[in-house]
Amino acid sequence: MKIAIIGAGNMGSALARGLARGTKVAAENIWLSNPSFGKLAAVKNEFPAVNVTTDNCEAASAADLIILAVKPYKVQQVVEEIKNCVDYSTQAIASMVGGLGVAQLDEWLKKEAVPLPPVYLIIPNTAIATMSSMTFIASARSTEAMDAALLDIFNELGEAMLVEERLVAAGTSLASCGIAFAMRYIRAAMVGGVELGFRPDDAQRIVMQTMKGAVDVLSAGNAHPEAEIDKVTTPGGLTIKGLNAMEAAGFTNSVIEGLRASLKK
Repeated sequence: MKIAIIGAGNMGSALARGLARGTKVAAENIWLSNPSFGKLAAVKNEFPAVNVTTDNCEAASAADLIILAVKPYKVQQVVEEIKNCVDYSTQAIASMVGGLGVAQLDEWLKKEAVPLPPVYLIIPNTAIATMSSMTFIASARSTEAMDAALLDIFNELGEAMLVEERLVAAGTSLASCGIAFAMRYIRAAMVGGVELGFRPDDAQRIVMQTMKGAVDVLSAGNAHPEAEIDKVTTPGGLTIKGLNAMEAAGFTNSVIEGLRASLKK
């Protein structure tokens, strides 16, 4: 598969780097376009085989899948720019733009007397650059083979899930916004570690390894978090005292309210 990424901002560049590190798409089959060359040069320096250009049509016309990774206010402009360079019968269009639905994208993609192309909503998070993303994929007018091919690509870049469009916004909150929420927990625990007497860099290292260990335990045993919590929570012990203090300060409710707030437009 040949993939064009329109936009070399944080997410577009992260996707290009992740794809280039993987084995599913050859670096020479990746195109990255951007109005200015600085961000393109940064990716090109790391992965010389990746094709870079300031011409969106050049990138779009070369690809089987065109991924829009621009700011929301630029999507319509970019679609208008590339849609006459795209063959809707052989190419698919995907959006990585949060909050953009299939209906709006279709409206912008319309060409007189030409059937609309297959369309995807692809929502990864920034960990895609290190092949550790949680990515949600919703599709319209696609085939099972196309869906399977995309899942194969994005599963190599972490984990991917094919969902109904109605769940894309929730997935964005849980995983895309969620990576920032996880970082905020790491920061809070790191600050707490400094208060307990550790140097900041040591505290960060400890918290990061603890987070990784928690994820590995859950993944290895396919366990529920509460079951693993019970294993380290003895009656009257240190862990239960810490957990109760966190809940008294609103820990679980704060997480839920943060997720709810991130859904609001």
